[in-house]
Amino acid sequence: MESRVSSGVLTKNQAPFLNPFQPRKLPCLTNTYSLYNTKHTHQFSNASFQLSTGFSSRSHVFRQVINMSGDNFREFELSNLTALSPLDGRYWGKVKELAPYMSEYGLVYSRVLVEIKWLLKLSQIPEVIEVPSFSGEAQSYLQGLIDGFGMDDALEVKRIERITNHDVKAVEYFLKQKCQSHPEISKVLEFFHFACTSEDINNLAHALMLKEAMTKVMFPTMDKLIEAICKMAKANASISMLSRTHGQPASPTTLGKEMAIFAVRLSRERQEISQVEMMGKFAGAVGNYNAHLVAYPNINWPQIAEEFVTSLGLKFNPYVTQIETHDYMAKLYYAIIRFNSILIDFDRDIWGYISLGYFKQITKAGEIGSSTMPHKVNPIDFENSEGNLGKANEDLSYLSMKLPISRWQRDLTDSTVLRNIGGGLGHSLLAYKSALQGIGKLQVNEARLSEDLNQAWEVLAEPIQTVMRRYGVPEPYEKLKELTRGRAVTRESIREFIEGLELPKEAKTHLLNLTPHSYVGAAIELAITVDSTVNSINGTQVLETCR
Repeated sequence: MESRVSSGVLTKNQAPFLNPFQPRKLPCLTNTYSLYNTKHTHQFSNASFQLSTGFSSRSHVFRQVINMSGDNFREFELSNLTALSPLDGRYWGKVKELAPYMSEYGLVYSRVLVEIKWLLKLSQIPEVIEVPSFSGEAQSYLQGLIDGFGMDDALEVKRIERITNHDVKAVEYFLKQKCQSHPEISKVLEFFHFACTSEDINNLAHALMLKEAMTKVMFPTMDKLIEAICKMAKANASISMLSRTHGQPASPTTLGKEMAIFAVRLSRERQEISQVEMMGKFAGAVGNYNAHLVAYPNINWPQIAEEFVTSLGLKFNPYVTQIETHDYMAKLYYAIIRFNSILIDFDRDIWGYISLGYFKQITKAGEIGSSTMPHKVNPIDFENSEGNLGKANEDLSYLSMKLPISRWQRDLTDSTVLRNIGGGLGHSLLAYKSALQGIGKLQVNEARLSEDLNQAWEVLAEPIQTVMRRYGVPEPYEKLKELTRGRAVTRESIREFIEGLELPKEAKTHLLNLTPHSYVGAAIELAITVDSTVNSINGTQVLETCR
C-alpha cells in the first residue's frame, strides 16, 4: 500500500486514455490546484464521510517550493521543466506512449478493471447466491465504468486515497460510490473486493500493465528496429569491408553481413521476451484461500481463481504467498537486458564505423554538433541510445534481483519498487527510438571502405596459405608469416609470391584473381537471406518490408 501520487508528468494533451488500454486524449493535469482545494462528500452503501482536500505540507504533491539560493525561493509547479526524471520531462515526447500503461493512471485503471471483473465473476458462480447473475444492463453499466474511465475518475480515486491512506481501498470505495445508485448493483456493493487482499488486485494490475506495454509499445518498436537493421543488411550485402579483430585488419566481410548479425541476434532475444508469460495469483491473504473457504466452503476456489486469472489473458500461478512471486518479471527483465546489451554492441560498432569514415551522417539544417567546433557532426543518436540502454539495464537488473525476494509471506519492499517498473522500459524505448533515428541518418561511404581494403593486401595471406596446405606445399603458414608480418604488403608483392608457388594452374589463377574486395566468403549470401532467418526465428513473417 502506498499513499503518494506517481511523479509522472501529465500535462495538456500528453496523458493518453485507456478504453481499455486504448490511447485517447485526457484533460490537462497541470492545473489541478482547484480540483484538490475543494471539499467533497462521498456516500457509500453503509457509510458517509467528508473529504477535506485543502493542501497540507505533507500531501502537497503537485507543487513544491525549491530553495534556489540562500534566502531566495521560487515556487515550482510540476511540469516538463521541473520533472525529476528526464523521461517525464525532456524525453516525454518520445516515451509518452507508455503512459497509459506504466503510469499511476494506468495502475489505477488496471485496479478498477480487476475489481469490476471479479464482481462479474462472482455473479457467475451459482453457489454465491448473494450475487445473482447480473442483467445485461447491469453488465453494460459495469463495463462502461471500465471503458469510460478517465482522468477525472483517477483523480477521484486519489482524493479518496488521501483519506484512506490506502490506494487499493480507495478504488473499492470509488466503485461503491459509482454503483450505489444502480438498483441492481447497489445490493451487492460489499462484494467488491470480496475475499481479496490488496495484492490480489495489484499483482493482476501490474501483469496487465506490463502485458499491454510490451504488446502495444515495446514489441512494435523492437520490430521496427530489427526491420531497419535488416534493411541495412540487404541494401549493403555486396559492399565489401575490412574486418577488424583486436582492432587490427582481418579477413574481409561485407557491411551488410555485419548488420545481418545484429538483426538475427536481436530477433532471437525478441522471441525470448515474447515467450515470457505474465503470471497472476488470486489466492487471498497468504495464498491459501483462507477467507474464501470459510465463507463458501463448498466452492472450488483454486479453480475459480485460475478461471478468473486466465480470463484476463494471464498465466495462473497456484503456489504463492500474499504476493505473486514476481519470478516472471525477473525473467522478462533479464531477457530485455540481453536485447539491450546486443543493441549496445550495435551502437558501439556503428559509432566506430562512423569514426572510421565508413558512414557519413545526413546533416539537418540548423542543428549544431559542437558549441565551439562548427564542423562537428557527432554520432549523438547512437551515443544517446547507448547511454539510455545502460540506464535501462541498471534499472531492470535491480528489479530482477529485488522483486523475487520477500520476507516470509510478504513484506512491503516490493510495493514501492513496483512503482518503478516503467523506468526501465522508458529508457529502453528511448534508446530504441534514438538508434532508429541514427540509422535513418546514415549514408555509406563506399570510397572510404574501398580505400581501407586497397591498403590491406596482407589479408590475402590467409587464403593463400590455406590453398598451399591443400596442395601439400611445405610450411605454408611460416612462409606467409615471413612475407607479411610487420612488412608492407602490396598487390605486386602478393602476385609475385603466388607466381612462385608450385600449384596447379587453376588454383594459381584463382589466387591471382583474388583481391581484398572479393575475398568475402559467403558474406553476401548471408546478408541477402537475413530476412528469412529472422522470420524463421520469430515463427512469422515480421519483416515483409525488407523484401
